[in-house]
Amino acid sequence: MSGITALLQQAVELRLLRSLDVQFALLLADDTQPARLLAAAFLSAEAGEGHVCLPLSQLSREGLFNGRYPELAQAIWLAAGEPQDWMHVMAGWPALINSNSNSSEKVAPIVLSDGRLYLHRLWHNEGQVAHFFQAQSATQQFASETVREVLDNLFGTEPDNWQKIAAAVALTQKTAVISGGPGTGKTTTVAKLLAALIRLSHGTLRIQLAAPTGKAAARLTESLGKALQKLPVSDTERQRFPAEATTLHRLLGAQPETQRLRYHAGNLLHLDVLVVDEASMVDLGMMANLIAALPPQARVIFLGDRDQLASVEAGAVLGDICRCAEAGYSVARAAQLSALTGCQVKGHDDASAPAVRDAICLLRKSYRFDANSGIGKLAAAVNAGEPKAVEAAFNAGFSDISRQPLNDGEAYQAMLTEIAEGYRPFLRLVNQRAQPAEILAAFGRYQLLCALREGPFGVQGLNQRIEQKLMQLQLIRRPQGGSRWYQGRPVMVTRNDSALGLFNGDIGITLFDDEGLLKVFFPLPDGSIKAVQPSRLPAHDTAWAMTVHKSQGSEFDHTALVMPAQFLPVLTRELIYTAITRARKQLTLYSDEGVFRRAVQLRTQRRSGLLDRLGGEVILSES
Repeated sequence: MSGITALLQQAVELRLLRSLDVQFALLLADDTQPARLLAAAFLSAEAGEGHVCLPLSQLSREGLFNGRYPELAQAIWLAAGEPQDWMHVMAGWPALINSNSNSSEKVAPIVLSDGRLYLHRLWHNEGQVAHFFQAQSATQQFASETVREVLDNLFGTEPDNWQKIAAAVALTQKTAVISGGPGTGKTTTVAKLLAALIRLSHGTLRIQLAAPTGKAAARLTESLGKALQKLPVSDTERQRFPAEATTLHRLLGAQPETQRLRYHAGNLLHLDVLVVDEASMVDLGMMANLIAALPPQARVIFLGDRDQLASVEAGAVLGDICRCAEAGYSVARAAQLSALTGCQVKGHDDASAPAVRDAICLLRKSYRFDANSGIGKLAAAVNAGEPKAVEAAFNAGFSDISRQPLNDGEAYQAMLTEIAEGYRPFLRLVNQRAQPAEILAAFGRYQLLCALREGPFGVQGLNQRIEQKLMQLQLIRRPQGGSRWYQGRPVMVTRNDSALGLFNGDIGITLFDDEGLLKVFFPLPDGSIKAVQPSRLPAHDTAWAMTVHKSQGSEFDHTALVMPAQFLPVLTRELIYTAITRARKQLTLYSDEGVFRRAVQLRTQRRSGLLDRLGGEVILSES
């Protein structure tokens, strides 16, 4: 091994690249083509980091490793021949096609498109998604006077009601995107929107509800059911509402141990209306799969919070699409929405703005967090990236937020004690042999979240230390013989198993059944509970602590967030905002003040061409 390959292997040892990235590059080039090796390895690494593409402008000495390890970056750049003209480097490369050339029918692992390198799959998926949202023209199927009457009946006649405007957007558009933070009434809006669709439609509507995870699906089922009880609808209309939400994997018929789906372009879903909640968690690949399986007549409503963390996999689809809303509604669309709602909707005459802007509504007013809510104030300050406002929120004396420093071992041990106390009410019910439903509900009242997976401040290290603390306090008892299974152990599924009906993110609690056998009890979206033998579970982790990513789609009465003692690039504004907004009533932050301040100022960046392909101009998605 010599030359650039050896240097790339050094990057692997420093965990700047993955072995996969170098192996991918070596399949497509060798040391005699060092610049191509460099491009392929870094493209693969970008995809692994959640980016959809690699702009050629990023392939520079300064761009390698984002400015970290400058000496290694310099050595790799020199070994690559200090490439200046990337178009010349790419010319004639069998592993690459140029989407703008006549060879676009050829298939190759890498695609060059408008100054960006893509893995072929991601380029294809991004094109599918862009085409879908561009093609969703307004579909006014109902008389305007009737729509106005129905909306007035369901939403009232207040002149400034963005929930009502959101419903009007979705009633007149084949595909609609409704984004808003916690408590802005997304679920209430959708409940009233579905009531309007049912009332305006003749015949039976096949309505499906879906979310990326089982927890999010269960929460959608519960919150939509509560909202439905308050609606002025007849019993007949009420019966036409969907009874429960499902996961996107279940909806598409994910096949165990394969990438195959039961529903796809050749076998379309059987539905007329689809509501997808927690859309910020939907990655580019899943969005493309969903779009491919939709029947032509289907209406789709995407709900989410554009300011939350983007999906774990590649892309920030909701964030990219919602940026199109910054252009405002077109003049004609604003006039239509004003007439349908009685609200004053302002139009903007900008012919260059993406057409999809007319399919989006941003909800901004929070009905959950008022002026006395520290959680609301803190979330807004973090979302705005204003450290001074963050400090003001912590110093204002709010009773629902608190911050504990993590500056030494004593503080760390005090944190473990507080966490154990947070889980004590849940474990009391476990030890009293309460009903599984009551125990599962109790577990959802307190949750520890982490930014990292590994180390003493990460999920793995904290799960071990919390177990030790709980045993020390005699709140749990692990059996002799080293078994990992004990009464009260919470677990999170990390791999889909459609045969069992369990999916990534599902949480269960280990309890004795009526026969005295340990089983893991999972709540299902329909409100029922499933008991599974531990030996039959797919891959899973202990869940005293979970990552912020895994918490998306969930809410807890009391949320605790642990941040590492030193700053890392994974600590971003979106991660903190997502963690804060998991809390309903109480938030506890364990963090060094300086680390927290730096994280608030760092935005997540996902490189993508989606906004550009939708008709926008920016290719860097700050999702």
